[in-house]
Amino acid sequence: MSTVNSQDDEDTFKILVATDIHLGYLEKDPVRGNDTFVTFNEILDHAQKNEVDFILLGGDLFHDNKPSRKTVHSCLESLRKYCMGDRPVQFEILSDQAVNFHHSKFPWVNYQDENLNISIPVFSIHGNHDDPTGADALCALDILSCAGLLNHFGRSTSVEKIDISPILLRKGRTKIALYGLGAIPDERLYRMFVNKQVTMLRPKEDEDSWFNLFVIHQNRSKHGATNYIPEQFLDDFINLVVWGHEHECKIAPFQNEQQRFYVCQPGSSVVTSLSPGEAVKKHIGLLHVKGKNMKMQKIALETVRTFHIEDIVLADHPDLFNPDNPNVTQAIQAFCTEKVELMLDNAERERLGNPRQPEKPLIRLRVDYAGGFEPFSVHRFSQKYMHRVANPKDIIHFFRHREQKEKNDIDLNFGKLVSRPAEGITLRVEDLVKQYFQTAEKKVQLSLLTERGMGEAVQEFVDKEEKDAIEELVKFQLEKTQKFLRERRTDAEEEKIDEEVRKFRENRKKNAEEEDKEVREAMARAKANRSEDAVLVAASSDEDSMDMEMIGIGDPSEGLSATLSRGRGRARGRARGAKGQNSAARGSSRRGRGSTSQESASSSRIYKPVSVPAKNMSIIDAFRPLKPNPSLNSSQAYSEDIIDVDSDPEDTSFIPSSKGNQRLSTTSSLSKRGSQSQTSRGVDFESDEDDAFMSPATSRRTK
Repeated sequence: MSTVNSQDDEDTFKILVATDIHLGYLEKDPVRGNDTFVTFNEILDHAQKNEVDFILLGGDLFHDNKPSRKTVHSCLESLRKYCMGDRPVQFEILSDQAVNFHHSKFPWVNYQDENLNISIPVFSIHGNHDDPTGADALCALDILSCAGLLNHFGRSTSVEKIDISPILLRKGRTKIALYGLGAIPDERLYRMFVNKQVTMLRPKEDEDSWFNLFVIHQNRSKHGATNYIPEQFLDDFINLVVWGHEHECKIAPFQNEQQRFYVCQPGSSVVTSLSPGEAVKKHIGLLHVKGKNMKMQKIALETVRTFHIEDIVLADHPDLFNPDNPNVTQAIQAFCTEKVELMLDNAERERLGNPRQPEKPLIRLRVDYAGGFEPFSVHRFSQKYMHRVANPKDIIHFFRHREQKEKNDIDLNFGKLVSRPAEGITLRVEDLVKQYFQTAEKKVQLSLLTERGMGEAVQEFVDKEEKDAIEELVKFQLEKTQKFLRERRTDAEEEKIDEEVRKFRENRKKNAEEEDKEVREAMARAKANRSEDAVLVAASSDEDSMDMEMIGIGDPSEGLSATLSRGRGRARGRARGAKGQNSAARGSSRRGRGSTSQESASSSRIYKPVSVPAKNMSIIDAFRPLKPNPSLNSSQAYSEDIIDVDSDPEDTSFIPSSKGNQRLSTTSSLSKRGSQSQTSRGVDFESDEDDAFMSPATSRRTK
């Protein structure tokens, strides 16, 4: 940079900051399919041209939890092209990397691997879209980490206590403590913060000399009582928070007046929802850190598809539209056409100044038709724009704004909640399930299961495709209730049983932590069943190929269907019989599955084995003699600087205050040699009209 001379570079970190890249979003769309890959290449190109020390990503690198081969291949291709090379890495890591990357089979930073040649390290936490799932709790970032192209950090596997240990970086005289916390369900993390179960560890030695940088991926804006993370929950010794998950670009650091730290919200690099927040110009940040001083530069992304959005309220134009006029629909359609044409003209003028932008823009016209008006056919309207916009099918969005009315004891219209969510507000499946059962008639309310547990199971079924989630939760809760009734020795009368079940259910609802454990155990059982099915299918496939080889089939694909129908051979019979077993039988027939020390060490979650009945039982069945069943063994688990060719970036420094804090020490090798004393916050952003960093005279005095 023109404002930073070569002497400053020895002590200055240059970090490229970006979040929510969402690789693979709409990859099958013929127009928008490559948008995410093109913009990702632009981001990496900026990192290479600016010769940054490392890239910091705030989660949601991938849009899907299970990205396609095309998406993974494109990501690997880009990282190899831009992040590998001979340029030496100028900073060192002082913390214990076995602690920072404890979940990896290669617990060290990739640029220190003697088999790799990394020029730009990438550090990333996971988001809610690419979070670890499955029996082995793996995510797409783990593939990149294993390949040596990315450093996945900030992963926490505990649901009872979170200790965030920083990666300690040093370049010259500048030291950065890099904290990270991957996406966790907001309600759970909110409760853990309230119960003081989240601790940010600090280095004991010279803890005031570190620039504390925290990367988080949670709801920042309030979506519910506990469905977000207030900034006040974070420790006030932090200097800068890079906040992911929120897609609106607010990359200019904003100071929290209470906690005194700064918050940077880079936003997404691709438009994933046609809402006003996404219409803000997309940027990434170039962060400079020297000592305790920092400077952020905004870099506008040029390859992002332009997005224009506008609202129309028909009732505000009584001179143009009269609901009693039989031709009012045609008048509304003509008015909308005029508005869309105007938005297209504005998009074309904007694109002419930037030839790297995609040709077809995104257009959204929201029409409030309250007041007796009727919507027209959106599909017919869209036909004329098929070759002019990138989203012809959803250009027009009709909605009716209604004032909130007090409702008492009125059933919730579940269909309306699902079909027409409020703009900018994400409706969550578990919230809808909870609202539905709480407002439903008494005869359809839950009497055995809890609304929260059912909501979590439905969420797993929808988001993670855990097809056995709901079934396993019902089985698990039924077993727990039966065990409770047997221990209470309840009389086999329906009224007494109902009363005991109601008491047991209310006690579970009060103990949220215990309910969380139950839901996690049921989900782990569902995942274990899925894993066993996959193993059996794979074994069956292997035996199929053996059969075909034995009977002399030249091309296995030609005679596969015939062989399957015949089912010849002893191995064929065994495989077919295994697939027909239920979950309990499968679990018991696997000798020692999930019980060896090696498998227990490799599993990220360990749960106690729970016996599963061979068939579903009713409550009354709990009082009948039970035959012994095989057990199921499952492995569960300020200033902003806009880069402009014609002008120099504007530099500003921040002047902080001092505040006392007491924090636990880090588990790293450097952190073990200090004290847990109260310290001043010590974020000194010195004011200088010419430079956000220290002036040359000040630098010499420091030396």
